[in-house]
Amino acid sequence: MRIVMVGSGYVGLVSGACLAQFGHDVICIDKDPAKIAALRDGKIPIYEPGLDRMVTDNAKAGRLSFDTTLADAVGKADAVFIAVGTPTRRGDGHADLTYVYAAAAEIAKAIRGYTVIVTKSTVPVGTGREVERIVREANPDAQFDVASNPEFLREGAAIEDFMKPDRVVIGVESQRARDVMAGVYRPLNLIQTPMVFTNIETAEVTKYAGNAFLATKITFINEIADLCEKVGADVHDVARGIGLDGRIGRKFLHPGPGFGGSCFPKDTLAFAYTAREANARQTIVEQVIEVNNSRKKKMAQKVIDFCGGSVAGLTIGVLGLTFKPNTDDMRDAPSLDIVPALQKAGGKIVAFDPEGMGEAGKLLPDVTFAKTAYDAATGADVLVVITEWHEFRGLDPRRIKEAMRQPRIVDLRNIFNPEEMRGLGFAYEGIGRPKPRS
Repeated sequence: MRIVMVGSGYVGLVSGACLAQFGHDVICIDKDPAKIAALRDGKIPIYEPGLDRMVTDNAKAGRLSFDTTLADAVGKADAVFIAVGTPTRRGDGHADLTYVYAAAAEIAKAIRGYTVIVTKSTVPVGTGREVERIVREANPDAQFDVASNPEFLREGAAIEDFMKPDRVVIGVESQRARDVMAGVYRPLNLIQTPMVFTNIETAEVTKYAGNAFLATKITFINEIADLCEKVGADVHDVARGIGLDGRIGRKFLHPGPGFGGSCFPKDTLAFAYTAREANARQTIVEQVIEVNNSRKKKMAQKVIDFCGGSVAGLTIGVLGLTFKPNTDDMRDAPSLDIVPALQKAGGKIVAFDPEGMGEAGKLLPDVTFAKTAYDAATGADVLVVITEWHEFRGLDPRRIKEAMRQPRIVDLRNIFNPEEMRGLGFAYEGIGRPKPRS
């Protein structure tokens, strides 16, 4: 099939490359000439494990190409996916749909034969209907259907999520459009992937509801962690004890400094806004947003309290800056709240992140970036773990202790064993872990 992906950011590029891997002919469109030139040269603008190889292989095979204009490509396409950004709109938290609607208007002018226009971007309920109106108004004679096909990609595991998904959700309302979308995802039939066909509104709500629920699980276990610290319980044992219940499940029950990234913060805001507009307020989601925002700020105070109430004049080593491992994404990362708060309190920050320091340098002024995790620990009065990169789990605690001025660790991701660290002479504090009895 001939597929056009409008938008070559994270979702568009990953989706386009994976659809090309399925055997489709895919053209990824982006208005940024520098990005398209880089992609043509095999340079990937984002870090996602395995993506560079997949893009290179499919481009070489002639199944994947890149362009800045969509007119010719759309005219020959069976399906056109809209995968542009939907950032949070300033002032009210709603999703900014400017790019989605602009893409729809441009696609309308380029349609030549029957085409399925697919919203891949995360959009509030009602967006598909508006896309349909825009296209119909701009090109009354166009033969098209609109579909909703939300993405469920985890940064750092996006290729696996696309190629071996839990499910594919497709909102369509004609048999012709359903047949086209079934053709797009036909390779997944071989692995018996569940295909959830529904109407457009249901597909749109499903995306937001899924992210809101996962954000709620994260926030729930973080609040349980706070309770565990007060009463001497271990949040990891609690999480295992409840997660083994099949009705609850073990995923997303990992305590930490709060969720961030490109999805959960903006999607929960947009979901709450949309619900208020529909007079069906989502009070649980609104509370999740509030608790998560306050939690990220509280983490800096946790470090300050651990250091005796002040970090003024202290060198603070920071391990991890991105919102999660295996990505260079800094959007709404907890470090963006924690690091400035520690700096304001008088601490000097020396940080290391395996992939995120380039982006972090644009957002976190007056931070010294180290070449390795051990360099970040050298001369530090306290070491703070913010992101649970796998390589940090393999660090030698003895070497860390030798490098530090004072052997103190605040582990906001619980990657170290508390008993082991204390046995080696560290003053150690994690999240939701019992403190040693005096």
